[in-house]
Amino acid sequence: MASVSPRSRSRGDRALYVEILIVAPLDEVWRLTQDPASHVRWDARFSDIVPQRTRADGAQDFRYELDLVVHTIRGTGVSYATKESPSGERTSALLFDTDDALSPLGTGRGYWRYVPTEKGVRFLTGYDYAPGWGWLGRVLDPLVTRRFVWWLTARSFDRLRLWAELGIPPEETSGWRSLRRGYRPRARNCLSRPRRTGRTIMEDAPVSLEEIA
Repeated sequence: MASVSPRSRSRGDRALYVEILIVAPLDEVWRLTQDPASHVRWDARFSDIVPQRTRADGAQDFRYELDLVVHTIRGTGVSYATKESPSGERTSALLFDTDDALSPLGTGRGYWRYVPTEKGVRFLTGYDYAPGWGWLGRVLDPLVTRRFVWWLTARSFDRLRLWAELGIPPEETSGWRSLRRGYRPRARNCLSRPRRTGRTIMEDAPVSLEEIA
């Protein structure tokens, strides 16, 4: 699957989009992404996710960490997973926030979609956020930060694919291990813009995202 540079998206839609085809059972992709302990193993955007209370509507509050060695970014969020679609499609909506002044990402919102097809599961995300770091962050975000965050997300999605399809543990495709010969996670295996729907990336979010807002 050839990727499309984030720079090729419409200037009016700054939200990030990542999509990958995973040739694995839907239930397996769901398990590896919805279980917090499994999630942090493949997703380089988090080093820890700790569930907190479950709300009456089923939404789950959580706190998260990203260990950068010299500093640990901490924040909170809420997620809401649904499995009721007649077509078999599943979704997960997310809100997140942090008070950490060193975080390049501030308040954000996004979603995951799991779309079953004859070839496998189209696993995709759309999300947007307010830049951190004040005025400097607003300057750097379109030039550096947003492009790096897209790459990090896409590479993480390919680590998930290798785990779900081939059973390769994410630990074997992280850090210096990913430089070895063999199967390497590559951001270019992901799409960076959705198929034409006439809507923006965030307009295509599931209804559940508004329900937890």
